[in-house]
Amino acid sequence: MIKIGILGDIGSGKSFVAQNFGYPVFNADREVAKLYQKDKNIFNKLNTKLPKYIYSFPIKKTEVANAILANKNNLKKIVNIVHVEIRKKLNSFLKKNRNKKIVILDIPLLLENKINKKKDILIYVQSKQKSIIKNLKKRKNFNKKLFSKFKSIQLPLSYKKKKSHFIIKNNFTKKSVIDDIRYVLKKIK
Repeated sequence: MIKIGILGDIGSGKSFVAQNFGYPVFNADREVAKLYQKDKNIFNKLNTKLPKYIYSFPIKKTEVANAILANKNNLKKIVNIVHVEIRKKLNSFLKKNRNKKIVILDIPLLLENKINKKKDILIYVQSKQKSIIKNLKKRKNFNKKLFSKFKSIQLPLSYKKKKSHFIIKNNFTKKSVIDDIRYVLKKIK
């Protein structure tokens, strides 16, 4: 099985690119959202560590955002609790798809959390900063301070780009992304 890790800036269209490969995608953001909505155990752990911020189930994104904005150590506490579950879900996804030729890993902190293996193929999604900001502002609950906090825990984009085997330029049109994906798939098969 070939594992393809998708890297790039927040809002660069990593999930959009991942979905267009046509192979099973592990979307970590979606899995985290499911945990907040359905996992009472995660709620209990977060509530124990951050009772001032995480106090209702299902967990609201605003509660998580307020915890992160209040203190940078809160982000570490949240990541330490949630990350364990996401790793389990990733392992389950890989096991379920072990007979697939290719799987796509759409995991925001892939390199930072050392989730990728040496033989995995890394693809950097490159987008113009202007387009990224425009797209981020369309997201409901977009919070500039939160965005800055998340940027601060990420490795530099130049490092991610250097570590990547391929670059897909995302100008937010499906055609250009599909053309780049076809090129990548031809090269790795």
